[in-house]
Amino acid sequence: MQNDKELDDIKRRVENATKGPWRAYIEGRDMQSASSFIHTGAEDIELIGATEADYDFIASARQDIPKLLEEIERLRKKVKNNVQTNIQ
Repeated sequence: MQNDKELDDIKRRVENATKGPWRAYIEGRDMQSASSFIHTGAEDIELIGATEADYDFIASARQDIPKLLEEIERLRKKVKNNVQTNIQ
């Protein structure tokens, strides 16, 4: 289970990263004449030694992690409300 500080650290990294959405463009899959990169809406990110799956994971993480953080917060509130209801 993540403690509050760990979740706050993750939130801070999300907030400090280039705004999304990010999308992976893979040479030979998404285009024919360029190197693979992650489009961020600002500067593109190029990686050395990354697989297609690595590109897809990194690009998707920009959208996935905020959704996961929201779900954690929603579930924590639900648990807290259930505990308070059971105490009363």
